[in-house]
Formats: sequence, structure tokens, C-alpha cells
Amino acid sequence: PKVPKAKQVVTSSLSPSASPDSVARHHSVLLSQGNGSSEGVQTFSPLLRPGKYVAIDCEMVGTGPQGRLSELARCSVVNYEGDVIYDKYVQPELPIVDYRTRWSGITKQHMKNAIPFKAAQAEILKILKDKIVVGHAIHNDFQALKYFHPKDRTRDTSRIPVLNQRAGLPGRASISLKSLARHLLQKKIQVGCKGHSSVEDARTAMELYRLVEVQWEMELARSLPPQPPSPITAPPTDSSQYMDDQYWPTDLMASSL
Repeated sequence: PKVPKAKQVVTSSLSPSASPDSVARHHSVLLSQGNGSSEGVQTFSPLLRPGKYVAIDCEMVGTGPQGRLSELARCSVVNYEGDVIYDKYVQPELPIVDYRTRWSGITKQHMKNAIPFKAAQAEILKILKDKIVVGHAIHNDFQALKYFHPKDRTRDTSRIPVLNQRAGLPGRASISLKSLARHLLQKKIQVGCKGHSSVEDARTAMELYRLVEVQWEMELARSLPPQPPSPITAPPTDSSQYMDDQYWPTDLMASSL
């Protein structure tokens, strides 16, 4: 099936489907900046770009000896509003030894229309590029995708002390998505014996993130070191540094003295 492109969101506006309370929240964040200086607004620019956020969840099957290797078999990506942007079954590179249906929800049937790993990987990485990616214990998903996302653009809901505190659980503990959903969203997920739904899990991670988004981003803004210029925009080398002595051949230096 053709996957609809993620809605393009203009930097300063909210997506059309944003709920009234999220609109109000986005504006209150702006207003709370005090004198309305652009400086404050910049700190919170991510909050004004719901289109920059996606949440991901992957389901894995067992391959290799005794099915101990985990390989990607389904990947779901939702946008800030929880709408599905991507949801496909993926054919692992090695033969499947264990479908792990009880957890993965994957059966032999699903593999009939699955796309090859490399194709899926290319499609997914295109979506994740330049996005802030939300997920629960998200390193597992990135590992399945054989990919590393920049740390400053990753939001792992299993590592947000603010969330745990809200749920009345120890701040530094790694709490399951199921447990956080029950405590904070009054939502039951991962029930039944048909396995997890990666769409439901990705949506849940995004809902949890949005619950503490303002506070979490404020804390991050305080704790993250200032970002070095990105290699794309920065000139490859600053020409002024060539004026430093170390870049001049010694014989040239000697003759000019």
C-alpha cells in the first residue's frame, strides 16, 4: 500500500489536527517566555513544530542459531497526533526460526506481503531523517533497523524521570510501556495472546511523551550542551586557521624571518 507522506507543518503553525488543548499548550509555552523575546521562542522551537516529531515501534522475530538473533519483521511510525505514517511487515535477511508470535504478533501469513529489509530500512530512515524520534527503549528499535539516530533528537520514554515521577514510580527505574500506559493514560495495551501491536505501542509512546513534553524539553534545553554547528552548514575547514603557524612548512617560515 502507498504510504501517505507526513503532513508538512509550517514552522510557526500547528498541524490542522492538533487538539485544542495541545494548541493552547503550545501557545502558553510561547507566552510563558516572558518578554516575548525571540530568544525564548527559539529554545522551544521544537514545541512549535509537531511535524518534526514521530514515534516508532518495531516488532522482531528470531533468526539465526536457535532463533536467538532478533531481526526486524514489522515497523510502525506515527506522527505527533498518533496518525500512522508507516506500517509495514518486513522480511528479515535470515530465515525466520521463531516467529515469537506471543509477543511480536507476527505469523507466517504476514510474511507473504513483507518487503525486504533493505527496502524497508531505506523507507524508514527517510522518514526519521531530521525528526525528533520518540519510542520506548528505543535503542532496540534502532538496533533492529541497524541505525543510530542523533542522541539529541531521540526521546526515550523508558528514560524520562519526569514520566516515572508522575506515575509515582522511581525516577531512574526502567518501567515498561504497559505499566506507564496503565498508570498515566488509564490505558490497557499489550493484552491478549495475539502479540503486541507496534502501531499501538508507537502511539502510546507518543502520548506519554506529549504528557510531559513541555517539562521534558525544558529540562533537556537546560542539560544539553550547546550543539556544535552541523557538518552540512559549516564550511569544511575554516580558512582563517591556515594563518596559524602550524599550517606553514617550516622552511618557508625560516626564510620569511
